[in-house]
Amino acid sequence: MEFIGIEKKLQGKFITRYDVTYKTTDDKIKVYEMISRNSDIKSLRDLNGKIGDAVVIIATDEDEERILLSREYRLAPGDYVYNFPAGLIDPGETADEAAARELREETGLTLYEINDHLPTSYSAVGFSNETNITVIGKARGEFCESTSTYEEIEARWYTKEEIKELLKTEKFAARTQAYCYMFCR
Repeated sequence: MEFIGIEKKLQGKFITRYDVTYKTTDDKIKVYEMISRNSDIKSLRDLNGKIGDAVVIIATDEDEERILLSREYRLAPGDYVYNFPAGLIDPGETADEAAARELREETGLTLYEINDHLPTSYSAVGFSNETNITVIGKARGEFCESTSTYEEIEARWYTKEEIKELLKTEKFAARTQAYCYMFCR
């Protein structure tokens, strides 16, 4: 594929819609619709040369026997979906600071230990260039309702046996489903 150009089509409050034009290996022109958190993409470098937009938090309890999942109503599928706590990184914030803030806002829990990070990965590579940084650690505290009225989030700890059952019947975000499958094996 050869990148030809990109055109902004629609500016939203949180995302921007673009048409990306490529030439295929058989010299056909392909226009690909995509969305981005970046509202000012003008080149291929702008399209793929960025740092994390958001954080994903993979947290266990203090004994590492249970994993934290959120059951959240997501507007795009119009249903509840199991996912790891996550959220946007605010300007001037590090991934660790964003992870601690998002976890507190969404669950009431404190991220008291960070054990690892996974570098940037794509949220939904089929239609967006949004990237995440995964923060892995331990959390504790008392659950509270989300501080946002825009989000319906129910967070709790799950054992491996409970996750095995959820995987059979419930809807998950893809990354969460894959990780949970490996976690409970």
